[in-house]
Parts: sequence; C-alpha cells; structure tokens
Amino acid sequence: YVNETWFLLSGGVLFLLWGIAVFCFSRITVKHIEDNMAKKGELPPEWDKGIGVRLTMYAMVIVAKKAAKASPVNDELILQYARKKDWYLAVFFLVSLVFFLAVISVGYFLYGSE
Repeated sequence: YVNETWFLLSGGVLFLLWGIAVFCFSRITVKHIEDNMAKKGELPPEWDKGIGVRLTMYAMVIVAKKAAKASPVNDELILQYARKKDWYLAVFFLVSLVFFLAVISVGYFLYGSE
C-alpha cells in the first residue's frame, strides 16, 4: 500500500510539472513563433486546431535544431524564430512529457486492470 501511495504521489507531481511545462511552452515559445510566422503570412497547421499535437513537434524541432525533410509543421520558420530560452522550455516540455508517460505506463502495468 505504501508503494502505491508513493507511486501516485510521484505521478501527480510529474503531472503538475508537465502541466506547467505545457503552459509555459505554449504561452511563451509557441505564441512567439506563431506570432512571427503570422507576420510572414504563415498560419499554424490547420489540422491541429484545438488538439495541441504541434507543441510536441515544435519542441522536437527546437531541441534537434534541425529541419526534417518532410514535416507537417514549418521546421525552417520554427528554427528561424526560436530563441535560446525556447530551447530550454522545449527541453523542459519534452523531459517532463517523457517522465510522465513513463510513470503512467509503468503504473498501468503494475497497478492497472487486474
């Protein structure tokens, strides 16, 4: 019972950290990039209205510092407008996402459907 409590507590803390990362990355980095893209006449991806999948794609492009040959987002413009603090926010976003997904995946297999 103690292990489950610690596991739920760590999952909750990671969920809050991931939520903070999503909020900061979307409000600071993505807003900055998409505002500058709008000045050039580029719009955010039409397929991602309200879903938010582009956040992960933006973060991966910023962290890799490399444009993919084929991408559903405009990698070149993302790299052009990304600042140094955007790289740190992207790393925070991706690391918190990976740790949160890892913890809930392990939790599902340890304590999930019985």
